[in-house]
Amino acid sequence: MNGSRTKSQAGVNLPALRHHNAALVLDLLRTAGAEGISRLELAERTGLTPQAVSKITARLRAEGLAVGAGLRPSTGGKPRTVLRLVPDAQFAVGLHLDRDGLTAVLVDLAGRPVAVTTAPLDFGAPAEQVLAGAADAVRDLSAAEPHKPVLGLGVAVPGPL
Repeated sequence: MNGSRTKSQAGVNLPALRHHNAALVLDLLRTAGAEGISRLELAERTGLTPQAVSKITARLRAEGLAVGAGLRPSTGGKPRTVLRLVPDAQFAVGLHLDRDGLTAVLVDLAGRPVAVTTAPLDFGAPAEQVLAGAADAVRDLSAAEPHKPVLGLGVAVPGPL
């Protein structure tokens, strides 16, 4: 061996892997809706071990992103605990920059719009001015739910960059 690593020998970024696995579980909780989903079902659908799912869901519960939603009837073993997402635990902001305007939307974890704001935008303006307008829109939306953290931000710009 010449000392160089092939792609299959590359190390794994564990924080990125944890984030990815938690995102998989969060997405399944989101799609399950108010009826929820059991940890066993989460393990089956993600391919993760039950132990990994238990650790992930324990973190999500500790962070207030998931809660118990009751028990499912037993199918031979003990009843399954069902978990559901807490949609208003955190929020995300989406920005759409267009030639003439900026649209910003605050959504809950279920993807439901909570607040929307629009503002005129001169897309030919200097970048600092466009970014300042976008920052103002994010601040305005964050003020709509001041005690809830914004989890992420997505930006859409038409056309090639």
